Amino acid sequence: MRNAVARFLRYLASERNASPLTLKSYGEDLEMLLDYLADEQGRVPVPGQITTVELRAYVSALHEAGYAAASISRRLASMRSFFRFAQRDGVALTNPAKPLRNPRASRKLPHFLSTAELAKLLEIPTTKNPLGLRDRAILETMYSAGIRVSEAVGANFGDLDLTQGLLRVRGKGRRERLALVGSHAARALKGWLAVRKVSPREKLGDAAPLFVNRFGRRLTVRSVGRLLEKYLKITGLDLRTTPHTLRHSFATHLLDRGADIRSVQELLGHKSLTTTQIYTHVSTARLKRVYEMAHPRAKSARS
Repeated sequence: MRNAVARFLRYLASERNASPLTLKSYGEDLEMLLDYLADEQGRVPVPGQITTVELRAYVSALHEAGYAAASISRRLASMRSFFRFAQRDGVALTNPAKPLRNPRASRKLPHFLSTAELAKLLEIPTTKNPLGLRDRAILETMYSAGIRVSEAVGANFGDLDLTQGLLRVRGKGRRERLALVGSHAARALKGWLAVRKVSPREKLGDAAPLFVNRFGRRLTVRSVGRLLEKYLKITGLDLRTTPHTLRHSFATHLLDRGADIRSVQELLGHKSLTTTQIYTHVSTARLKRVYEMAHPRAKSARS
């Protein structure tokens, strides 16, 4: 079984070009399954001996241990992928994980900032030094274009077209899309590009990173999280705010102002409309609160 898992991870790395983080997640998920089966049976079985009943018992154990629905669903996805590979590899005749259903997830409404809060945040980075200009540019771009932080730090010079107000981004599954860059973000980007220094080893071509640190190296996701946290403390805004909150805010504000959900789906790069629909719940919840406070015969108005 462990040899089969090792071959599976090599397959993901070489043929599916999986990222190190994806390989780590799959490896940990399958190691956890192996540990469970070893404890239950006193040995690690070969893939072809594992049954759906045993996997269902494992999933029940995860529920009893208090794992969240999303975590269990991820482990189920890892098992399904592994056993598909095991069938192809000739070490299993069936996929015992295929009949198992994902647990129903209770979706939490995403945290977002109001337009006033966002204006406050985006005005904080100074325009008097290069790092301040960079910070304002990346925050403005993430909110203006509704892009993920990974998409922002992965952007290159050749991806940006300020004349057209477009940024080519590479999203999940390496799918590319064009994101829109508004006037505020374009102005912030121009300010940053005017002072962006080129390191001695760098050629400022199309493949050069759009956002770099003080040493001229590509900015990381963690670095963006740290700079955002710094500005949240200065402004006194909710510390639950993350770089992804800017994306949530982007979608919520568009829907609040009448954008249709299909357009928002395209702008976010969501493969499924279901993923985008959570933002309609946010907008509806806000409307309900306004209604209950303002309508003379609403519940809160009567109480």
